[in-house]
Amino acid sequence: MEKIDLLVTGVGGQGVVLASDIIGETAVAAGFDVKKTDTLGMAQRGGSVLSHVRLAPKVWSPLIKDGSVDLLLAFEKLEAARWSHFLRPGGIAIVNNYEQPPLSVSLGQEKYPADDEITAALKRQTDQVYFVDGTGRAKELGNVRTLNIFMLGCFSVFAPLEAETWKESIARRIPENIREINLTAFEMGRKEIESVRIGKS
Repeated sequence: MEKIDLLVTGVGGQGVVLASDIIGETAVAAGFDVKKTDTLGMAQRGGSVLSHVRLAPKVWSPLIKDGSVDLLLAFEKLEAARWSHFLRPGGIAIVNNYEQPPLSVSLGQEKYPADDEITAALKRQTDQVYFVDGTGRAKELGNVRTLNIFMLGCFSVFAPLEAETWKESIARRIPENIREINLTAFEMGRKEIESVRIGKS
């Protein structure tokens, strides 16, 4: 794969921006040109967070057009559906099977979509949809804040970047006192997505 146009999305507090930063740094270390941009909507209150990340031998713009995303990495289910129209036909969606209702749902103004509605929105774009229990696995590790690194582990299986390069980038960005648990989360993510892929084949 010569290039990847990637959307990373979730809600405030899930570590979306750090995850996209690590993706960019890992790609640069592997010799790719990288452009990225972040959009934070009331992120500190659990609002939508979206990162465009583009990596290729040469990238001219950080923004990705509708219908051209190669991989959607979603930390929350509604956010996966919200941005599903960006996926190209046959693209890949990796979705944390977790819901965090936005304020409009909490106030009763809107209804959180059912799982089959979320799946249908994604399947309109691609059959390559993988749901993973990222939040559950992070809790098993004893630190739910490792979710973003777990999701990076899932993504790394599809990226043309060596696992060791990922680990070096993670080690540079994560404080020493929580580095080991995050590296464990990364490996768990790699194993989880491989298991899900086998289950779908």
